[in-house]
Amino acid sequence: MDAITLLKNDHKAVEQLFRRFEKAGDNAFVDKREIVDRIIEELSIHAAIEEQLFYPVARATVPGTEDIALESLEEHHIVKWVLSELVDLDPAAERFDAKVTVLIENVRHHVEEEETEFFPKVRAELGRKALSDLGEALAGAKNAAPTHPHPRAPDTPPGNAVVGTIAGVIDRVSDNLSGIAQGGVSAAQDLIATLLHTKKPKASPTGSTAARTKATSLRNAAATATAGVQETVSSTRSGATRTARAASAGTKGTITSAKRAAGATATSARRAATTTAETAKTATKQTASTAKRAASKTAAAAKQAR
Repeated sequence: MDAITLLKNDHKAVEQLFRRFEKAGDNAFVDKREIVDRIIEELSIHAAIEEQLFYPVARATVPGTEDIALESLEEHHIVKWVLSELVDLDPAAERFDAKVTVLIENVRHHVEEEETEFFPKVRAELGRKALSDLGEALAGAKNAAPTHPHPRAPDTPPGNAVVGTIAGVIDRVSDNLSGIAQGGVSAAQDLIATLLHTKKPKASPTGSTAARTKATSLRNAAATATAGVQETVSSTRSGATRTARAASAGTKGTITSAKRAAGATATSARRAATTTAETAKTATKQTASTAKRAASKTAAAAKQAR
């Protein structure tokens, strides 16, 4: 992709964000914060790569671009100051919308001048190969460019190259830490909501794309871990309940069997005792009857012997 096409694509991406902001409702504070955070990031990166590479190359190789480049630097300077004021400004603040509106007007004017006056001169002077090489350099510079505005930093070589690189590193570390901090807070809130069985708060991380992505990723990872713990606890509870029920059922069964066995034994014992008593009574009667008969026979025999 050549340099002009890359920069125009940046302009289009920012214009889409402008239109989203303009269509947002008066009380759409969360959406406005997200849109403005993305605008800040996109314009900070775009301004940095133009100042580090595009403007210096144009001033050095394309006649008649000196004044346009200097005016563009001043317009960048104003835009970066407004961006820096929007970084921490509450979307509900009465001047938030006004600042964004002024920002949009300034950037649109800047874009119109670049695309109608600046870019055509550069394209006409530089060949396809040079524009392609410059586009490749701009794309590479995006990966290390600052993601936040630095209006006090130098905006021309060689100072901007050194400071811009350092600022880019600091910004990206800051974005990462911001994402970790926000993700950690969200994860803690989710855990509390889970324990209290309440609704989890809506996720609305702020800052650059990197910060938002890190925060969302960390929150999702924590949610997955929490879900795993909940599943383990649930399984453990279910297993314990089943074991307790089985043990209870086994105990009840054993007791019932023992009672039945004891009952059967007692019944058998009673029956045996009754049978034994009846048998004994019968035997006693029979023995007494036999004894009487024997005694009668003995007495009769004694009489006959006399």
